[in-house]
Amino acid sequence: MDKADKLAEFRKVIAEQRTPLPRVPEDEWEHVVVHADEIPWYSPGKETNPSRLGPVLQLPVKSFEIFLQEIEAGSASDMQRHHHESVHYVMSGTGYSEIGGRTYHWSTGDFVYTPPMVWHRHYNSSQEEPVRMFLVENSKLLENLGLNYRESEGSIDYRELQEKLKKKNAEIQI
Repeated sequence: MDKADKLAEFRKVIAEQRTPLPRVPEDEWEHVVVHADEIPWYSPGKETNPSRLGPVLQLPVKSFEIFLQEIEAGSASDMQRHHHESVHYVMSGTGYSEIGGRTYHWSTGDFVYTPPMVWHRHYNSSQEEPVRMFLVENSKLLENLGLNYRESEGSIDYRELQEKLKKKNAEIQI
């Protein structure tokens, strides 16, 4: 058997070992389009996140979740971290994010990535207009594997978070 035949045989064995891709059953195709007026919005104050969230729950996705997020003028999201990755697309508005102690400015048309288990918070710089973001995160995949985790410290900035964590660590060491 020459090298080409060995490679072909190896590829055949690997292909047989692959897990088939999950398929969305045809009876779930009813929700391949979700209209904007079908998205439930959760107002600030009902969750730990002070921004307005609209989860797109009707789509039959298996590995990621989609949200719309609106941050009121002069406001911010909560300081949080989680096991999943997330990407925010800024649909309208300007602001900045604290991600792992660094500040990143963004505006309409920009993408904002938050890595796993890095503390972050998103701020609206405008005192007049809300920020609107489209958010995709792989939280559903991790949840299906039993690995998803979220943690929120509420409406504090990164400096306040560091002080709080230092105090918490000092109490643990006593």
